[in-house]
Amino acid sequence: MCTTAWSAQTLSAKIESKIEDAAREELERQAAGSGLGEPAFELNVVSARPAPACTAPVTVEALDTRQPARMRFAARCPDGRGWRHDFTVRARISALVAVTAAPVGVNQALNDADVTLERRDVTNISDPVGVLDAAVGQSTRRSLRAGEVLRASQLTAPIAVKRGDQVIMQASHDGIEVSMAGEALDAGARGAVVRVRNSASGQIVRMRVLGAGAVQPVDLPLGE
Repeated sequence: MCTTAWSAQTLSAKIESKIEDAAREELERQAAGSGLGEPAFELNVVSARPAPACTAPVTVEALDTRQPARMRFAARCPDGRGWRHDFTVRARISALVAVTAAPVGVNQALNDADVTLERRDVTNISDPVGVLDAAVGQSTRRSLRAGEVLRASQLTAPIAVKRGDQVIMQASHDGIEVSMAGEALDAGARGAVVRVRNSASGQIVRMRVLGAGAVQPVDLPLGE
């Protein structure tokens, strides 16, 4: 929340400037949290009417900043008038984001040739991928056209173990390592918990996927 003493003559213009600064600061915070590359913002502060006069320092506060295209702020006058005046900030955001360089099929693992960085309008995209490293090696949940902005919700870790795969069940305790053969009864990406049948005993146990063809007990920390 910001406080500044403003004259009645220039109140509306200064409030709008202060609200624009607050909106830009919030957008920069959100962009940093999303890992967007070189974000740029265009802002337009909108109000139905000029703010009334106020003889005391006016406060500006954010009401709703979830949708950049329509953020809401309020200015409050704490003097005897005690008014609240609402403003809308319409923002446009562009940034360097990961974009498909060619058509990509469903469940396809992305490689360096599949993605590139381009500046795009991401105002209405809630989860754009801002760095190539976050996309390369991931698998697609659906088919994508060339030139699509990649979204985190479109990607998933690649399947490391498929149902029916022969896997090695690895465990260690007090420096002693034990490995046994098993059969995966579920498919899973690295870190997923799957059922595995012990090939020697036939016992079915829950194991965590380490990588291709390797699993470990779920109570052990995921290995590097």
